[in-house]
Amino acid sequence: MGAPRIHPSAFVDPGAKLGEDVVVGPCALIESDVVIGARTRIDAFASVHRYTEMGEDNHVFSYASVGGEPQDLKFHGEVSRLVIGSRNNIREFATLHRGTEDGAGVTRIGDGNLLMAYVHVAHDCVVGNSIVFSNNATLAGHCIVEDHAIIGGLSALHQFVRVGKHAFVGGMSAVTQDLPPWMLAVGNRASVQSPNIVGLRRFKASMELVSAFKQAFRMTWYSGLPRPDALMQLEAEYGHLPEIMEYITFIRESKRGILPGEERKKILD
Repeated sequence: MGAPRIHPSAFVDPGAKLGEDVVVGPCALIESDVVIGARTRIDAFASVHRYTEMGEDNHVFSYASVGGEPQDLKFHGEVSRLVIGSRNNIREFATLHRGTEDGAGVTRIGDGNLLMAYVHVAHDCVVGNSIVFSNNATLAGHCIVEDHAIIGGLSALHQFVRVGKHAFVGGMSAVTQDLPPWMLAVGNRASVQSPNIVGLRRFKASMELVSAFKQAFRMTWYSGLPRPDALMQLEAEYGHLPEIMEYITFIRESKRGILPGEERKKILD
């Protein structure tokens, strides 16, 4: 373990706090009131702006802008924060913005995420852990993306949208309502196509859990029952499975409503 290694052409404000073995590349900018954890790498021409806190072992690639002011007309320079966990890869030209007063003043990003080139995370978003944001994925303000979700390239989430655990958003999608856990959505406007079968297999889900999510998909969108009744029936049959209970709770707590299903019922194997 050693002192930070800072390229002579980089600008690091004396008010920034850099952990051990941090590497700062040529022409990088690190402003005051920044905390960067050990072994983090800030590549050439990347920027880390005021009131940003980063954990350990992150990698910020060239030309990324981390901790910029929110793109919100109600923002007038007040102190707000961006808090990032550890082991994140923030690729070229990604833009991550601080919070606003309306969102408790903080944008949060968890651990082990991959944010590919040109990804945008707007003010007051809450991003979980082990998420993949493909190139040009865009989050409007106040979005929530939960653990292990995947957001496809060129996709956009409307403000206040929530994407559940292990959900999958296909490329070039416009997501205007909530996407429940373990479901797959695609389209403009996006609709739910099926359970995330590939994600379930990667998770090494049991046959019972796979069958339960296929039934959940049918019951939620195609049973013809009022949704509260469909969820009650699903809970009665599969309530012993924690993942199904998370799914049910997610839908019951949705504030924007959940995405619609596709027009014709998808046939599941």
